[in-house]
Amino acid sequence: MRYLGRVNFRVRRDFAKLWVGQTISEVGSRISRDGIPLTALITLRANPMQMGFLSAISSASVFVFALGAGVVVDRLKKRPVMIATDLCRAALLLLVPLASLMHLLSMTILMTIAGIAGALTVLFDVAYQSYLPALVDPDELLDSNRRLGMSASAAELLGPLLTGVLVKVVTAPIAILLDALSFLVSATSVWAIRKAEPTPEPAPRAAPLAEAFDGLRFIWGHPLLRALMLRSVMAFLAGGFFFTLYFLNATRVVHMGTPALGAVVALGGAGGLAGASMAGRLSTRLGSGPVFFGMAVLIGCAQLLIPLSSQFPRYGFVYLCIQQFFGDMGWMIYIVNERTLRQSLAPPRILGRVNSAMQLASMGMLPFGALTGGYLASRYGIAQTLWVASAGTLLSCLWLIPLLKNKERWPRLLTSDVA
Repeated sequence: MRYLGRVNFRVRRDFAKLWVGQTISEVGSRISRDGIPLTALITLRANPMQMGFLSAISSASVFVFALGAGVVVDRLKKRPVMIATDLCRAALLLLVPLASLMHLLSMTILMTIAGIAGALTVLFDVAYQSYLPALVDPDELLDSNRRLGMSASAAELLGPLLTGVLVKVVTAPIAILLDALSFLVSATSVWAIRKAEPTPEPAPRAAPLAEAFDGLRFIWGHPLLRALMLRSVMAFLAGGFFFTLYFLNATRVVHMGTPALGAVVALGGAGGLAGASMAGRLSTRLGSGPVFFGMAVLIGCAQLLIPLSSQFPRYGFVYLCIQQFFGDMGWMIYIVNERTLRQSLAPPRILGRVNSAMQLASMGMLPFGALTGGYLASRYGIAQTLWVASAGTLLSCLWLIPLLKNKERWPRLLTSDVA
């Protein structure tokens, strides 16, 4: 018993290293996430179509590389992959402030950096989500995801505030330097983990393309995961519209400055913290099906406030504050439960490909929505396009209705061994 106690303490200490490193990296990533489009808007004076291309390129890497990333992660140990991608992202983002200081920064360079950084982030995220079940015990997965979700929410709270101040004081390109440094901290924290990682099972003798689609086949064969995937495809297509137009709407329609914009987005972090703190309790009390459906509806209703801010810019700041808080609260509850479910249902030999398939069904849809949103906004206006996006998000909830009708199937689904 004393030996088991020492083992558990070591595991918790190793998880703490991952947690601390990810918290710092998440803060830095928020600076780049907001700093890159602000660099395009403020420094390079980008128009709506250019913003659409920037959003599409930065997210297209998920669509292009997600399935391949799953194959790589399932064949290799996850921890070295995470360290390597962190170091590469740090080196890449250093190019933004360097190019700016040398007066060489252009939309082409910014789009190239955003695209490569996006590809590296796909590989890191798939490895990271697949590594967690090897680091903690199965009964600690939900709580570990909840804690990591709290880190993401805390970053959402601090990152935009820091971005707003840094953009004002040192300009957007220089602010991105902090994100590069945060990736070095993340790489160091992952390197410091001492728990031995299991050796991956030998890869089957199959064509690489067929192997890449194994994750999609697993999800499609599981009724619960299939419903969640179909909802993600539709919701993230609509989300691509917001990805392109959110900053344009806030700065050019609602006429918010960067400090106010940082404060609004930071409220999303506060909502996310609230959501992460109650994610486990809600799922236990209400059941996972009602939680997934209820949070999807909450996210959709919250997003209606974004086009309302365009229609009534005088109250736009208030609308966006409410939207960020409740939308991010719902999203955090949803994603903590969804990620835990994936990690619990998929066997280790295929978990990387299952995670990458869900990445494809969610983040991989953003470039299509981003390009469409940029085109529609240029032709019909920002406000009208945002109404279309809000309708798409709400309609995506329809895919989850079967989860409410079949609540008695959840225990069987959660323990089934779907090959």
